[in-house]
Amino acid sequence: MAFTSASSRARALVESAERDLTVVYERIHSVEYAVQERVLRAFSCEEISARHFAPTYGYGYDDIARDALDRVFAHSFECEDALVRPQLVSGTHAIFTALDGLLQAGNTLLSITGKPYDTLESAIGLSDGGARGSLIGKGVKYKQHELCDGSCMDVNALDMALCQDTSIKVVYIQRSRGYDWRDSIDLSQIAAVCAVVHSHPGVCVMLDNCYGEFTDFHEPTHYGVDIMAGSLIKNPGGGIAPTGGYVCGKHVLVELISNRLTVPGTGREVGSYAASYQPFYQGLFIAPHVTANALKSAALFARVFELLGMNTLPASNAVRSDIVQSVRFKDAASLIAFCRSIQAVSPVDSHVTPYPWDMPGYSDQVIMAAGAFVQGSSIELSADAPIREPYTAYVQGALTYGHGRIAVMAAVDALRANTGE
Repeated sequence: MAFTSASSRARALVESAERDLTVVYERIHSVEYAVQERVLRAFSCEEISARHFAPTYGYGYDDIARDALDRVFAHSFECEDALVRPQLVSGTHAIFTALDGLLQAGNTLLSITGKPYDTLESAIGLSDGGARGSLIGKGVKYKQHELCDGSCMDVNALDMALCQDTSIKVVYIQRSRGYDWRDSIDLSQIAAVCAVVHSHPGVCVMLDNCYGEFTDFHEPTHYGVDIMAGSLIKNPGGGIAPTGGYVCGKHVLVELISNRLTVPGTGREVGSYAASYQPFYQGLFIAPHVTANALKSAALFARVFELLGMNTLPASNAVRSDIVQSVRFKDAASLIAFCRSIQAVSPVDSHVTPYPWDMPGYSDQVIMAAGAFVQGSSIELSADAPIREPYTAYVQGALTYGHGRIAVMAAVDALRANTGE
């Protein structure tokens, strides 16, 4: 599918949607400015300079760039400590490393947002009966609570569970929706859960923060989350970080987790990086602005497809807690046409036609549209969907709002062509 100029109909729809979104965009800008100030203050506090961009080799003892990056992230995420490493290859790896460091045999992990994202099922041991290397395989027990009405965590059931089962040591929250038709978890709910959990000594709150970073004025750690993790090729890397993940929160917990990242006894004191650290610093610095672009693009997708009479979640005027926008289609052909339109307006691999395939870690075939400078980067504009009913695409990212705007128009025209209008 070649990239062509948008039709006058698509342009008119986008312009109408933008007029409707004035107040929504004003709030997004307010969040961007507040977060940017906090990130800039972090750089200033740690006196970041060119010496922090130098590569390191070997064991990485006394790596000032690595250690300063940890502190800059901790300031930016409003918490005591952070572990930011290129050796964490994905958000799933960062989350699993954190859980593995926090849980021992006989402990129970309680997920209160239902079944975790597909790629975590094998890591926990849910999809393979507790294979060796998974949490269940090493003797950790697992329980889950479903969300009430599809979007609310049940704090009363949580309190009762913690009273009845003292083996529960980690209460797990997945902030984003994954492949579920639900709202992302907002910060007021997270604060309420933290208050309940902290009334039970010895239990901590662990949060998957993927897709949620810098989408609101404060981070979940500000509201009591003990530890959280995510990917650097999503929001906090600003589209510049080439790889990596982070874990941040309470110092004592970060120290425990660092022993799983490397080995007990050396922990965070080792680990070099032979490439420059500059992309990680620069990515974090630009992340508030890039995240704002992604939020504005998501709201635009929502409003345009609302105007077309389609189902979207969240609504275009919603206060967002992640960058993901869900759009439902009447059939698989429309869903596939939508994803292909996103690929066609990508800066990389625009000539490629995506097809559904058996992607590792997923139970259904998945179609993924992502022409990104960094492979798998979800802060760059992408769309993906499992091929199952109800046919739902999940759109996220956009390094620039202009790119998001073009993609919306391309999608409108692609759907029109698919239906023969």
